[in-house]
Parts: sequence; C-alpha cells; structure tokens
Amino acid sequence: MVFVLEDVLPAVAVAVTLAVLVYASFCDYRTREVSNRVWAVYAPVALVLSLVQFLVFDPGHVLYFGLSVGVTVGFAFLLFYSGAFGGADAKAFMCIALALPLYPAVVFTPLLAGGLSPVSQVIFPVTILTNSVLIAALSALYLFFRNVGGRVVGGRPLFEGSLAGESFGKKVLVLLTGQKFSVDVLRARWHVYPMEDVDLAVSPPRRQLSVVPRDEGRDEVVARLSRAVEEGKIGSEVWATPGLPMLIFVTVGLVVSLVLGDVVWLLVSHILG
Repeated sequence: MVFVLEDVLPAVAVAVTLAVLVYASFCDYRTREVSNRVWAVYAPVALVLSLVQFLVFDPGHVLYFGLSVGVTVGFAFLLFYSGAFGGADAKAFMCIALALPLYPAVVFTPLLAGGLSPVSQVIFPVTILTNSVLIAALSALYLFFRNVGGRVVGGRPLFEGSLAGESFGKKVLVLLTGQKFSVDVLRARWHVYPMEDVDLAVSPPRRQLSVVPRDEGRDEVVARLSRAVEEGKIGSEVWATPGLPMLIFVTVGLVVSLVLGDVVWLLVSHILG
C-alpha cells in the first residue's frame, strides 16, 4: 500500500495541476481575470500532497522541496514586479512549486533522451517556465511570418504613412507581437490592445507605434483611432495585439515538460555539443 500511495500522490498532483491550469487559462482567455479562489483552493491541496509525499515517503528530498519552492517564489515575485508576469501568472507558479517542486519521475519519463535536466530534477517549475517562454517565442515567430506573408500575398505596405518612419526595432516588435485589426474589433473586445496611436492635432495626422500596450489610457487611444478612421484620415485597420494570456503558454509548457522534458536544456546541450 505504501508503494502504491508513493506512486499515486505525484500522479494526483499532476492531474490537479493540469485541471487547475486548464480552467485558469480558459478564464484568463475569456475575461483576462482569474479568481483568487482558484489559487486559494489549489495551494493548500498542492501543499498537502507534497508534504505527505516528502515527509512520509521521501524525506530525503525535503530540502529540495524547500529549495524549489523558495527559488520559484523568488522568480515569481521578481517577474511580477518587473512587469513580465501578471498576478495570476505569479500565483500559478507559486502553486505549481507547491504541487510539483521536482520532476515526477515516478509517473513520467521524458520521451527525449537527456530531457531530464539537472534543473528539472531539483527545481521543476523553472523548467516549466523556460519551456513556456520558448513556446511563447514560437508563437511570436508565427505572428511575424503571418504578418510578412500577408504583405507579400496582399501587396499592401505593413506600415502606412508616418508609421513608415518608425524605428526598425519598433517595427520588428510589432510584427512579432501584433497584427492588424479593424477599429470595430478594438471597440468590441477590451482585451485587444492598440499598438499604435494617432495625433489628430497635426495635419496630416501623425501615427506612432506603441510596443508596450497598457490598460491606462486604452479607451482614449481607441477613441482617437476610431475618430481618425471615421473621418477618413487613416485606414480602417490598425496595429493591435490580442495579448494571449501567459497561463495558456504555462499550461502547454507543463505538458511539454512532462512529456518531452527540458527542451531549452536539450537545445543548449545540442548547440554546445
């Protein structure tokens, strides 16, 4: 019975974590909000599962449990206060650290040889984080080639008017993170953020790119863009970003980490030989 419980606990932790992340991702995608009740329920369940596992069945890894939680919480706070993470993202990683501090080798074996990196064995949430960032980066490349491909097929300029004079770096960032939406979409979907603004006080109106969309002033920017479109001063489509929630990438990153292992570690190991 002890052996069975020792195997079952990590499996339950994985199942609970996946269920919570899928639900949280759905909420984040639909409303850009995740209720604190989700984490208030998930955290104690995760903590109990890990405490039973490490105090009863695997006391030799208690220190690793503490190390993993401590490092992950530190990373979560750092990323949150630097603006790279939202509140839900930080809470998700703190809870993941409680549930899956180490790679659940009793339940899973990475399909890729060498996928179980030293980091995975000691601080598994960091592997989930790096895989999540890699997947997010791949989605950015998809947007880039979609935007550039659309220009080649449609023969339309990517940046019209005064936007053509914006810096090369700004243009690349917009191509990696945004796409063109009609202003009607911006008015209807509050979670689609404009990546450009327009100054109507000058003639012709001056458009400028904004590579860090913010909640503050969003409605005013959308109003200015809408007015410019209605008055025929700019085209009907503007650059904006749907801002896919990071929790979606975290969920996919967890699955990739469990099935394939530490992909970033494998890539770096391959490059370095």
